[in-house]
Amino acid sequence: MNQTRKIDQLQQAYFKCAYECFDRNRKQEEIANCVEHCSVPVVNAQQHFEGEMSQFQERMNRSLMVCQDKFEAAKLHKNRGDAAKAMESCVNTSIEDSLDTLPHIVQRMKTSFSIAD
Repeated sequence: MNQTRKIDQLQQAYFKCAYECFDRNRKQEEIANCVEHCSVPVVNAQQHFEGEMSQFQERMNRSLMVCQDKFEAAKLHKNRGDAAKAMESCVNTSIEDSLDTLPHIVQRMKTSFSIAD
């Protein structure tokens, strides 16, 4: 709930700032520059969030690639059924490990966005 309030505050600040940009004495280019300036905090927050999610996805992909490599190697030494079971176990562990990192990512983002628990 606190996170939603913080996002709402960020959006309200953007809309208030952008609204104040529309002044009859300003030229169109000045208005556009002003509105763009207002969007900086929102864009920064969005980029930070996307960066965190991209890193999470990249780590998960690398982990799953390791499982795929292990599966390919196991096929050479074991029967296919045992290799598939090992692959399933590796994938489950990889997913659980990735999910375990989510609270840390959320906390990092809360800190970055100044959101209290």
